[in-house]
Amino acid sequence: MKYIFCTLLFFGTWIHVLAQGMLPESFFDGKSVVMISTDPGSRPVLSWQQLADSVHSHLVEAGADPVAYFELEQVVLSEARQADFAKAFLTRGVKNIILVSRKKESLSIHVGPFSGDGKIVASTSLYGVTGKDWNEAGSLLAESGKSTRSKNLLVIDVPEFPQISSQETAQSEQKFIPRNPLNLEVFKLGIPLDGSSAEAGALSYFRYDLLGRSQEAILAEQAAQKSQIQGIFENLYPHQIEWLTEAKTNEELIRDRVQFLLVKVEGRQTDLMESMGLEPITGPEGSETVAKYYIKLIVRDELYIGPEWDAATDWKVALTNFLTNLKK
Repeated sequence: MKYIFCTLLFFGTWIHVLAQGMLPESFFDGKSVVMISTDPGSRPVLSWQQLADSVHSHLVEAGADPVAYFELEQVVLSEARQADFAKAFLTRGVKNIILVSRKKESLSIHVGPFSGDGKIVASTSLYGVTGKDWNEAGSLLAESGKSTRSKNLLVIDVPEFPQISSQETAQSEQKFIPRNPLNLEVFKLGIPLDGSSAEAGALSYFRYDLLGRSQEAILAEQAAQKSQIQGIFENLYPHQIEWLTEAKTNEELIRDRVQFLLVKVEGRQTDLMESMGLEPITGPEGSETVAKYYIKLIVRDELYIGPEWDAATDWKVALTNFLTNLKK
């Protein structure tokens, strides 16, 4: 991501502003959905809903019409779930996506137009500001919006936290199939690496733990991860694979005889199981952040999660479990 870097003296504090271009025109004349990702290690401790309360007035002052708040990690649980949210946003006439990412040392707010499809945002190169907390970042965003008169007049005073209905999420849940796919020996299994555009859409980039990683760091992580994945696959997977480090269309993948994709998702265990149509684990175990693998059949958009729930807090254990269960 390319940014213009500048340093401003704001309220007596030196802060860093990261920005590209200008706020989209639709920001001042259309509904915005806000997605929040917050590091639980940040201080003071705030839930994502409390952070929404803190940042809402700044967004309104900047000229936005923030009509709904969601936790980013809930939206990006899977590609199918993300598509469900996108359909709901389209039905509600949403024009903009606002992303609030709180790290231990800073808070960033990014704004971009809603893509209108399952990607939700088309690029990671969004207009953004960064401050040491929500007050500084929010005030910078408000300052950026002063030059444009907002047409958003009937704006709610407090944040709202709507639920995406079960009817709206049913389609994605139906795509998850609790068994193994057929014909793995016939076609290649594509393996995207973490941090590649083939592995995740632009929306995931704004998770607090991913935002700001350099390309060099991503490549180093990919190299280390590829070596570890390769060792696991050599022991447990007898069929052909293909490494994917950049985005390819479905047509390009099928042309290369890649009809299956290995997909890794991360989230709270309870949330992942619910999003896949399973009875969730409750208690402390359900609250753990786990990795879960599944296989996507590209030609039919079917998602095979395997015959047994095999998620684990360590992605290597989760992958080993999943490939072992592929033999059942």
